[in-house]
Amino acid sequence: MSVVIIPAYKPDQALKTITDELWEYGCQIIVVDDGSGDEYKQIFDQIGDICIVLCHRENLGKGAAIKTALSYIKQEMGEHELIGIMDCDGQHLSRDMQKLLQAARTHRRTLVLGVRRVGKEMPFKSRMGNQITRNVFRLVSGVKVSDTQTGLRAFDSELTEKMLSVEGERYEYEMNVLMSCAKEKIPIKEVQISTIYRDKNNSNSHFRGFRDSLRIYKEIIKFTLSSFSSFLLDYLLFSMLMFFLPHTAIPILFANIAARIISAFYNYSVNCRFVFHTGQKVSKAAGYFALAGFILVMNNLILELFVHSFCVPVYPAKLLTECLLFVISWLIQKYFIFRKVKWQAAMHSFTGGKVKA
Repeated sequence: MSVVIIPAYKPDQALKTITDELWEYGCQIIVVDDGSGDEYKQIFDQIGDICIVLCHRENLGKGAAIKTALSYIKQEMGEHELIGIMDCDGQHLSRDMQKLLQAARTHRRTLVLGVRRVGKEMPFKSRMGNQITRNVFRLVSGVKVSDTQTGLRAFDSELTEKMLSVEGERYEYEMNVLMSCAKEKIPIKEVQISTIYRDKNNSNSHFRGFRDSLRIYKEIIKFTLSSFSSFLLDYLLFSMLMFFLPHTAIPILFANIAARIISAFYNYSVNCRFVFHTGQKVSKAAGYFALAGFILVMNNLILELFVHSFCVPVYPAKLLTECLLFVISWLIQKYFIFRKVKWQAAMHSFTGGKVKA
């Protein structure tokens, strides 16, 4: 059995068209009214005879709506083999949803993405956002995805628990799903779909460019700020020591180690409290300072290489060294040291609609 989830916030008549088509394809449909308000009640009433309609009292976000539907499937429905997710605004075709469900049927424990052609037919804002996001995603995860912002997805029931465990309540949830799958080596399969926009500005989307982009990138931004402030502390201490010491091998080594030790304690405290939101546990501290030791050794080796082998002045050499080690440090902290072992998605309140007979 195939179940299609449609998160809906202030939908128009496109939702009725989509659900009618999915009904004709023989799908069970779960629509989540994500706090649209009384003025949209009529639209949800129109689809109540063929859909399960779940309601949030207030707008909780797309990720929360998806999790509400997944929780309902897990707790209230019988056996379900395939799960699809699509938007309510008409940018996804029901026949494309069927293509993804078929791919999920033949590729078990795989996240199937409906990818759009990123060309001139895509609005400029969406095209640029997609290009930046997929490049950042590839840099951070090492996995190439053609369309990181697509909301058309499918997977088999084996991944239900996984999708419930992914953090994020709003648009960042979809990016977090991709990151989580990449981290755990869950295959990501792409299926080409139609590229549909109502106008060149994509005015029917509820994606708020600046605010929701910050949600998507906030973890990387917080880590960058934490690392940058640690770097400033490290560089300031290093420069102060080098002001009084000769620029030879042993003094440079001493200044680098002393500055690094102090900045490492600062960086660990900031990352625990503000970036990864974990307690300062002994196991995490041991892992972090083991990493700090490794980074320190590499830092000194690379710094020495720049200064003595390539004759780079000591101050720019220090800058180059820190930039080279930044990405390595982020990846190890994110996926090994500060990773969360278990996260339970909150079950939001909902009300049931009518189930397809």
